[in-house]
Amino acid sequence: MRELGHVPIIARNRRRGDSRPPLEPARQQRFKERTTVERVYARLKDEFGGRQVRVRGHRKVHAHIMFGVVALFADQLLQLVT
Repeated sequence: MRELGHVPIIARNRRRGDSRPPLEPARQQRFKERTTVERVYARLKDEFGGRQVRVRGHRKVHAHIMFGVVALFADQLLQLVT
């Protein structure tokens, strides 16, 4: 992975006496963005049917996942408004 220029961003574990220095501000921002995306994917899988796709075929699977994305978007929009 490092040959491609990828750098792992690993959060510090304060409970285990981690001796690594704190993340630089740029990496800290990337870590926040990464965890946001991971939360969205987790909600899509857990709450909006991303794990139980029971259709076959690319178009049908894509449609089911997009219905979940639309539902997730509507839920987030409602949380923002209220």
